[in-house]
Amino acid sequence: MATNSQANVTRILLADDHAILRAGLKLLLDAQPDLNVVGEASNGARALALAEDLLPDLILLDLTMPGLGGLEVLRTIKEVAPSSRVLVLTMHEDESHLRQALALGAAGYVLKKAVDSELLNAIRAVMRGEVYVHSAMMEKLLNLEANEPASVTPTESGGNPWDALSKREADVLRLVALGYTNTEIADQLALSVKTVETYRARGMEKLGLSTRAQLVRDALARGLLDEQ
Repeated sequence: MATNSQANVTRILLADDHAILRAGLKLLLDAQPDLNVVGEASNGARALALAEDLLPDLILLDLTMPGLGGLEVLRTIKEVAPSSRVLVLTMHEDESHLRQALALGAAGYVLKKAVDSELLNAIRAVMRGEVYVHSAMMEKLLNLEANEPASVTPTESGGNPWDALSKREADVLRLVALGYTNTEIADQLALSVKTVETYRARGMEKLGLSTRAQLVRDALARGLLDEQ
C-alpha cells in the first residue's frame, strides 16, 4: 500500500528518442522529492504502450520521434491513459507545432533549452491543472496570424465576451482550456457528458471561437487560467 508521501509523488513517463537526454531528465526529476520517473520510451508506439500499462500522472513528450511522432501520440493518448496529463518538451519553437499540440490536448509546451528550474515549474503547474507555455513561446501564442479568427471577440458594448456566458458555460470552457476532457468535466461539475458538450458548443459560439487552441489563447490573454 502506498504511503502518504508516495501518494503525493507525481509519476512521470519520459518519451524521447535521445537516450542521453532521457538519462539527464531522469536524474533531474528523480532528485525531486515529489517527482518520480516510472518509465522511458524512445518512440511514440512504445510511449502509448507504456502509458496504457503504467497510467502515469504526467507524460513528458517529445514531438519528433521515429515512427509514431509526438503529435500522433497526442491524438490518441486520452484513449489509453485518460487521466494522464501531457507536457510537451521539444526543440520546435514555431507557432504551428505549439498550436497543434494545444489543440490536441497538451497541458503545456516547454522548449528543450529551458533551464532546469523552468521545466520543474512547468511540471508542477501542469499537475496543478494549469496550462503552461514556455515564456519564449507566449508571444507567439498570443500573436494571431492575420487570416485566423481573432481570439478576442468584442461584445456589442465592447466589453469582455466571457461576460455573455452563463456560469456553467464559463466553467466548462475554462476546464476545456485547462486540458480536461468532456468526461472529466462532466465528473467534476456533476453533469452528463452530453450537457457538457452542449455548454461547450454554445460557449464557443458565443465567444466566436472554433478550436481549443484559440480558446487557450483567449483564456490566457484574459488571465482566466491563473485563477485557482
